[in-house]
Amino acid sequence: MDRVKKIINYWCKDTEGKTCLGRGITAAVLDTGISPHPDLKGRIRGFQDLVHHRRDLYDDSGHGTHVAGILLGDGRMSGGILSGVAPEAAVVALKVLDEKGDGSVENILAGLRWVRENRRRYGIRIVNLSVGAKADLDAGKEQEFLRGVEQLWDEGLVVIVSAGNQGPARGTVAVPGTSRKVITVGALKTNERIQDISGRGPTKDCVVKPDLLAPGYQILSCRNQFGRRTGYYTVKSGTSMAAPVATGAAALYLSKYPGATNAEVKLRMMETCRRIKERDGSRAGRALDVAHFLNG
Repeated sequence: MDRVKKIINYWCKDTEGKTCLGRGITAAVLDTGISPHPDLKGRIRGFQDLVHHRRDLYDDSGHGTHVAGILLGDGRMSGGILSGVAPEAAVVALKVLDEKGDGSVENILAGLRWVRENRRRYGIRIVNLSVGAKADLDAGKEQEFLRGVEQLWDEGLVVIVSAGNQGPARGTVAVPGTSRKVITVGALKTNERIQDISGRGPTKDCVVKPDLLAPGYQILSCRNQFGRRTGYYTVKSGTSMAAPVATGAAALYLSKYPGATNAEVKLRMMETCRRIKERDGSRAGRALDVAHFLNG
Protein backbone atom coordinates (compact mmCIF):
# COMPACT_ATOMS: atom_id res chain seq x y z
CA MET A 1 0.00 0.00 0.00
CA ASP A 2 2.94 2.34 0.44
CA ARG A 3 3.54 2.05 -3.32
CA VAL A 4 -0.15 2.74 -3.97
CA LYS A 5 -0.07 5.83 -1.79
CA LYS A 6 2.92 7.23 -3.64
CA ILE A 7 1.18 6.74 -6.98
CA ILE A 8 -2.01 8.51 -5.87
CA ASN A 9 -0.12 11.40 -4.21
CA TYR A 10 -1.64 10.43 -0.87
CA TRP A 11 0.60 12.29 1.52
CA CYS A 12 -0.48 15.84 2.33
CA LYS A 13 -1.13 17.94 5.45
CA ASP A 14 -4.40 16.12 6.17
CA THR A 15 -3.08 12.57 5.91
CA GLU A 16 0.37 13.24 7.37
CA GLY A 17 -1.18 15.10 10.29
CA LYS A 18 -3.78 12.32 10.70
CA THR A 19 -6.58 14.88 10.77
CA CYS A 20 -8.41 13.38 7.80
CA LEU A 21 -8.37 9.59 7.76
CA GLY A 22 -12.04 8.76 7.27
CA ARG A 23 -13.27 9.03 10.84
CA GLY A 24 -17.06 9.13 11.08
CA ILE A 25 -17.60 7.74 7.57
CA THR A 26 -19.08 4.30 6.92
CA ALA A 27 -18.83 2.50 3.58
CA ALA A 28 -20.91 -0.48 2.51
CA VAL A 29 -18.85 -3.10 0.66
CA LEU A 30 -20.86 -5.57 -1.43
CA ASP A 31 -18.55 -8.48 -2.12
CA THR A 32 -17.65 -12.01 -0.97
CA GLY A 33 -17.89 -11.21 2.74
CA ILE A 34 -15.33 -10.13 5.29
CA SER A 35 -13.05 -11.91 7.74
CA PRO A 36 -12.31 -10.65 11.27
CA HIS A 37 -8.80 -9.61 10.22
CA PRO A 38 -6.78 -7.79 12.92
CA ASP A 39 -6.30 -4.81 10.58
CA LEU A 40 -10.08 -4.31 10.50
CA LYS A 41 -10.68 -4.72 14.23
CA GLY A 42 -13.25 -2.39 15.73
CA ARG A 43 -14.40 -0.92 12.41
CA ILE A 44 -16.74 -3.61 11.03
CA ARG A 45 -20.08 -2.05 11.92
CA GLY A 46 -22.28 -4.70 10.38
CA PHE A 47 -22.42 -7.87 8.30
CA GLN A 48 -25.20 -9.30 6.15
CA ASP A 49 -24.92 -12.62 4.32
CA LEU A 50 -27.27 -12.78 1.35
CA VAL A 51 -25.74 -16.00 -0.04
CA HIS A 52 -25.63 -18.55 2.80
CA HIS A 53 -27.43 -16.47 5.46
CA ARG A 54 -24.83 -16.99 8.14
CA ARG A 55 -24.49 -14.53 11.01
CA ASP A 56 -20.79 -14.82 11.81
CA LEU A 57 -18.15 -12.85 9.91
CA TYR A 58 -16.56 -14.88 7.13
CA ASP A 59 -15.16 -14.63 3.63
CA ASP A 60 -14.83 -17.92 1.78
CA SER A 61 -13.16 -16.28 -1.21
CA GLY A 62 -10.79 -13.62 0.13
CA HIS A 63 -11.84 -11.00 -2.39
CA GLY A 64 -14.01 -8.96 -0.02
CA THR A 65 -11.45 -8.95 2.79
CA HIS A 66 -8.75 -7.81 0.37
CA VAL A 67 -11.00 -4.98 -0.87
CA ALA A 68 -11.82 -3.92 2.70
CA GLY A 69 -8.13 -3.87 3.62
CA ILE A 70 -7.34 -1.51 0.74
CA LEU A 71 -10.17 0.74 1.79
CA LEU A 72 -9.70 0.94 5.56
CA GLY A 73 -7.20 -1.54 6.98
CA ASP A 74 -5.06 0.04 9.70
CA GLY A 75 -2.01 -2.10 8.91
CA ARG A 76 -1.44 -3.15 12.52
CA MET A 77 -0.03 -6.55 11.53
CA SER A 78 2.53 -4.80 9.30
CA GLY A 79 3.48 -2.08 11.75
CA GLY A 80 1.34 0.39 9.81
CA ILE A 81 3.14 -0.08 6.50
CA LEU A 82 0.14 -1.71 4.82
CA SER A 83 -2.56 0.59 6.15
CA GLY A 84 -5.43 1.33 3.79
CA VAL A 85 -6.45 4.63 2.27
CA ALA A 86 -8.95 5.59 5.03
CA PRO A 87 -7.82 3.65 8.14
CA GLU A 88 -10.27 5.37 10.49
CA ALA A 89 -13.38 4.72 8.40
CA ALA A 90 -15.88 1.96 9.18
CA VAL A 91 -17.41 -0.74 7.00
CA VAL A 92 -20.67 -2.62 6.65
CA ALA A 93 -19.97 -5.79 4.68
CA LEU A 94 -22.60 -7.51 2.57
CA LYS A 95 -21.88 -10.94 1.16
CA VAL A 96 -23.50 -11.04 -2.28
CA LEU A 97 -20.89 -13.21 -4.06
CA ASP A 98 -19.95 -16.85 -3.46
CA GLU A 99 -16.60 -18.50 -2.77
CA LYS A 100 -15.67 -18.23 -6.47
CA GLY A 101 -16.51 -14.55 -6.62
CA ASP A 102 -19.63 -15.25 -8.67
CA GLY A 103 -23.07 -13.98 -7.85
CA SER A 104 -26.56 -13.58 -9.22
CA VAL A 105 -28.03 -10.22 -10.12
CA GLU A 106 -30.85 -11.08 -7.69
CA ASN A 107 -28.44 -11.37 -4.74
CA ILE A 108 -26.67 -8.15 -5.66
CA LEU A 109 -29.99 -6.32 -6.01
CA ALA A 110 -31.02 -7.69 -2.60
CA GLY A 111 -27.80 -6.23 -1.21
CA LEU A 112 -28.53 -2.86 -2.79
CA ARG A 113 -32.05 -2.89 -1.30
CA TRP A 114 -30.62 -3.76 2.12
CA VAL A 115 -28.31 -0.74 1.90
CA ARG A 116 -31.24 1.55 1.00
CA GLU A 117 -33.28 0.23 3.91
CA ASN A 118 -30.46 0.38 6.47
CA ARG A 119 -28.31 3.30 5.34
CA ARG A 120 -29.48 5.63 8.11
CA ARG A 121 -29.26 2.98 10.80
CA TYR A 122 -25.57 2.42 10.02
CA GLY A 123 -24.72 5.90 8.76
CA ILE A 124 -23.67 4.60 5.32
CA ARG A 125 -22.33 7.36 3.06
CA ILE A 126 -20.45 5.35 0.42
CA VAL A 127 -21.05 2.08 -1.43
CA ASN A 128 -18.20 0.07 -2.98
CA LEU A 129 -19.09 -2.44 -5.68
CA SER A 130 -16.02 -4.29 -6.93
CA VAL A 131 -18.36 -6.30 -9.12
CA GLY A 132 -18.82 -6.46 -12.87
CA ALA A 133 -21.42 -8.35 -14.85
CA LYS A 134 -20.39 -10.68 -17.65
CA ALA A 135 -20.66 -9.37 -21.19
CA ASP A 136 -23.54 -11.74 -22.04
CA LEU A 137 -25.83 -10.55 -19.24
CA ASP A 138 -29.49 -10.50 -20.25
CA ALA A 139 -30.59 -6.97 -21.26
CA GLY A 140 -33.43 -6.99 -18.76
CA LYS A 141 -31.18 -7.93 -15.85
CA GLU A 142 -28.65 -5.35 -17.03
CA GLN A 143 -31.26 -2.61 -16.73
CA GLU A 144 -32.33 -3.89 -13.30
CA PHE A 145 -28.72 -3.80 -12.14
CA LEU A 146 -28.23 -0.26 -13.41
CA ARG A 147 -31.48 0.91 -11.81
CA GLY A 148 -30.39 -0.62 -8.51
CA VAL A 149 -27.11 1.27 -8.28
CA GLU A 150 -28.62 4.47 -9.61
CA GLN A 151 -31.36 4.39 -6.97
CA LEU A 152 -28.65 4.51 -4.32
CA TRP A 153 -26.99 7.39 -6.12
CA ASP A 154 -30.30 9.25 -6.39
CA GLU A 155 -30.74 8.87 -2.63
CA GLY A 156 -27.45 10.71 -2.07
CA LEU A 157 -24.96 7.89 -1.58
CA VAL A 158 -21.53 8.00 -3.21
CA VAL A 159 -21.51 4.84 -5.33
CA ILE A 160 -18.12 3.66 -6.58
CA VAL A 161 -17.83 0.66 -8.91
CA SER A 162 -15.08 -1.15 -10.78
CA ALA A 163 -14.73 -0.93 -14.56
CA GLY A 164 -14.39 -4.71 -14.91
CA ASN A 165 -11.56 -6.87 -16.21
CA GLN A 166 -12.68 -7.43 -19.80
CA GLY A 167 -10.41 -4.75 -21.33
CA PRO A 168 -8.45 -3.05 -22.58
CA ALA A 169 -10.37 -2.91 -25.88
CA ARG A 170 -12.87 -0.10 -26.39
CA GLY A 171 -16.41 -0.67 -25.16
CA THR A 172 -15.46 -3.22 -22.48
CA VAL A 173 -16.58 -1.47 -19.28
CA ALA A 174 -18.75 -3.90 -17.30
CA VAL A 175 -22.21 -3.17 -15.92
CA PRO A 176 -22.82 -1.33 -13.57
CA GLY A 177 -19.75 0.72 -14.47
CA THR A 178 -21.59 1.86 -17.59
CA SER A 179 -23.94 4.03 -15.48
CA ARG A 180 -23.75 7.75 -16.23
CA LYS A 181 -24.21 8.55 -12.55
CA VAL A 182 -21.89 6.39 -10.48
CA ILE A 183 -18.10 6.76 -10.18
CA THR A 184 -16.46 4.09 -12.34
CA VAL A 185 -12.83 3.23 -11.56
CA GLY A 186 -10.37 1.53 -13.89
CA ALA A 187 -6.99 0.04 -12.98
CA LEU A 188 -3.95 2.22 -13.60
CA LYS A 189 -1.18 0.34 -15.35
CA THR A 190 2.09 1.14 -13.58
CA ASN A 191 4.37 -1.52 -15.04
CA GLU A 192 4.88 -2.27 -18.74
CA ARG A 193 5.19 -5.99 -17.99
CA ILE A 194 1.66 -6.14 -16.59
CA GLN A 195 -1.10 -7.29 -18.93
CA ASP A 196 -3.72 -4.54 -18.96
CA ILE A 197 -7.23 -5.98 -18.47
CA SER A 198 -9.03 -2.88 -17.23
CA GLY A 199 -12.37 -2.18 -18.91
CA ARG A 200 -12.46 0.84 -21.20
CA GLY A 201 -15.25 2.92 -22.75
CA PRO A 202 -17.05 4.39 -24.40
CA THR A 203 -20.28 2.66 -23.38
CA LYS A 204 -23.08 1.70 -25.78
CA ASP A 205 -24.62 5.10 -24.99
CA CYS A 206 -21.33 6.87 -25.86
CA VAL A 207 -20.52 7.72 -22.23
CA VAL A 208 -16.80 8.17 -21.56
CA LYS A 209 -15.75 5.63 -18.93
CA PRO A 210 -14.02 4.93 -16.63
CA ASP A 211 -14.27 8.23 -14.76
CA LEU A 212 -10.81 7.81 -13.27
CA LEU A 213 -7.98 5.36 -12.74
CA ALA A 214 -6.33 4.09 -9.55
CA PRO A 215 -3.66 1.46 -8.84
CA GLY A 216 -5.14 -2.02 -9.17
CA TYR A 217 -2.34 -4.36 -10.16
CA GLN A 218 -0.33 -6.45 -7.70
CA ILE A 219 -1.86 -4.87 -4.60
CA LEU A 220 -0.87 -6.27 -1.21
CA SER A 221 -3.76 -6.25 1.27
CA CYS A 222 -5.55 -8.29 3.93
CA ARG A 223 -5.79 -12.06 3.62
CA ASN A 224 -9.03 -13.81 4.61
CA GLN A 225 -7.37 -16.91 6.07
CA PHE A 226 -4.65 -15.34 8.16
CA GLY A 227 -2.18 -16.44 10.80
CA ARG A 228 1.51 -16.75 11.56
CA ARG A 229 1.91 -19.73 9.25
CA THR A 230 -0.09 -18.38 6.31
CA GLY A 231 0.69 -14.69 6.79
CA TYR A 232 -1.70 -11.78 7.09
CA TYR A 233 -1.50 -10.33 3.58
CA THR A 234 -1.81 -11.46 -0.01
CA VAL A 235 -1.53 -9.97 -3.51
CA LYS A 236 -4.46 -9.51 -5.89
CA SER A 237 -4.95 -7.59 -9.13
CA GLY A 238 -7.83 -6.08 -11.08
CA THR A 239 -10.22 -3.16 -11.16
CA SER A 240 -11.74 -4.67 -8.01
CA MET A 241 -8.62 -3.46 -6.21
CA ALA A 242 -8.70 -0.02 -7.85
CA ALA A 243 -12.27 0.79 -6.77
CA PRO A 244 -11.60 0.73 -2.98
CA VAL A 245 -8.64 3.06 -3.47
CA ALA A 246 -11.10 5.64 -4.81
CA THR A 247 -13.67 4.69 -2.14
CA GLY A 248 -11.06 5.36 0.53
CA ALA A 249 -10.31 8.74 -1.03
CA ALA A 250 -14.03 9.58 -0.96
CA ALA A 251 -14.11 8.64 2.75
CA LEU A 252 -11.22 11.02 3.40
CA TYR A 253 -13.03 13.81 1.58
CA LEU A 254 -16.32 13.27 3.40
CA SER A 255 -14.57 13.19 6.77
CA LYS A 256 -13.11 16.63 5.93
CA TYR A 257 -16.22 17.99 4.20
CA PRO A 258 -19.13 16.06 5.75
CA GLY A 259 -21.74 18.21 4.03
CA ALA A 260 -20.53 17.38 0.50
CA THR A 261 -23.02 15.73 -1.85
CA ASN A 262 -22.24 12.68 -3.98
CA ALA A 263 -22.29 14.84 -7.12
CA GLU A 264 -19.77 17.22 -5.52
CA VAL A 265 -17.51 14.32 -4.58
CA LYS A 266 -17.57 12.95 -8.12
CA LEU A 267 -16.97 16.30 -9.79
CA ARG A 268 -14.17 17.22 -7.39
CA MET A 269 -12.52 13.82 -7.72
CA MET A 270 -12.52 13.99 -11.51
CA GLU A 271 -11.47 17.64 -11.73
CA THR A 272 -8.43 17.08 -9.53
CA CYS A 273 -7.17 13.94 -11.24
CA ARG A 274 -3.75 13.88 -12.86
CA ARG A 275 -3.94 13.61 -16.65
CA ILE A 276 -1.93 10.70 -17.99
CA LYS A 277 -0.98 9.73 -21.53
CA GLU A 278 -0.09 6.58 -23.41
CA ARG A 279 3.48 6.12 -24.59
CA ASP A 280 2.47 7.36 -28.05
CA GLY A 281 1.22 10.61 -26.52
CA SER A 282 -2.50 9.84 -26.80
CA ARG A 283 -4.77 10.44 -23.82
CA ALA A 284 -5.04 7.47 -21.45
CA GLY A 285 -7.27 8.88 -18.73
CA ARG A 286 -7.37 10.55 -15.34
CA ALA A 287 -5.38 9.20 -12.38
CA LEU A 288 -6.56 9.78 -8.81
CA ASP A 289 -4.61 12.50 -6.96
CA VAL A 290 -5.57 12.51 -3.27
CA ALA A 291 -3.61 15.57 -2.15
CA HIS A 292 -5.13 17.69 -4.91
CA PHE A 293 -8.57 16.17 -4.27
CA LEU A 294 -8.49 17.13 -0.59
CA ASN A 295 -6.80 20.49 -0.82
CA GLY A 296 -7.26 21.92 -4.31
